[in-house]
Amino acid sequence: MNMRRRLVLLAAGLAAASALVVTALPAILQSLGLHPEFEGQHYLLPEGRALIIATSHDRLGEGGAETGVAASELTAPYYEFKGGRVNVDIASIRGGKIPFDPVTLSRFIRTHYDERYLEDPVLQSKVQNSMRIDDIDFTRYDVIYLAGGWGAAYDLGQSEVLGRKITEAWAAGKVVGGICHGPLGLLRAKDESGQPLVRGRRVTGVTDKQVAELDISITPMHPERELRAAGAVFESATAFRDFFANHVVVDGRLVTGQNQNAGAEVANLMMKAAGGTRR
Repeated sequence: MNMRRRLVLLAAGLAAASALVVTALPAILQSLGLHPEFEGQHYLLPEGRALIIATSHDRLGEGGAETGVAASELTAPYYEFKGGRVNVDIASIRGGKIPFDPVTLSRFIRTHYDERYLEDPVLQSKVQNSMRIDDIDFTRYDVIYLAGGWGAAYDLGQSEVLGRKITEAWAAGKVVGGICHGPLGLLRAKDESGQPLVRGRRVTGVTDKQVAELDISITPMHPERELRAAGAVFESATAFRDFFANHVVVDGRLVTGQNQNAGAEVANLMMKAAGGTRR
């Protein structure tokens, strides 16, 4: 066999091997813990109302890489709420188009919830034309869910309006929470006694370890650091990389998830906390 033919065969073999790895990569990542299939109890909250709130921020730093909400942190809860017969509205800090972190919609990372979103003109329209939180009465909802993603580090925890609206919802007996960077939106909220809502309460969110591992420390707020500083009892799980860990905390009407792996579970536990029944 001449050298040229050997090189052609080697190139073909490498291409085939690369194609196999590319095809298998999503399954490999899931086996490591990314976006696990939710196998817990599903709940129904017929005629209930849920408000999903996401970031309006679309860049890491000044002129940095595109970011926004992590896709599955919006899509997974949305479709789980819909499966529980809940009416769902989508809102953001400034209203209008919600930016999606493009990495989270990449072929290797996106979930079946994201695939469904890409074929769903109704949810796409809600994302493109999200409601502005200033214009919403949070007390009309049973569940207030805060989606995360790196963009949320820039606006959820800094929003006085969001803090005030969550304070009102909590006082009205509503269920609140979120996942990943979403719980930063709880920082300016108060409980019935006027104390920070998270003080003395068990919560979770993105760990400092995960921020360091992904080397995105440029963001102004890190969930574990900020929640601990506010007096929260912070809990988390760990893995060889925390991106693959999963943890959910329920403290009464407060339901939080550690990162993008927790969306479906948090949505169902929020429906349960709001009085939902098993389905």
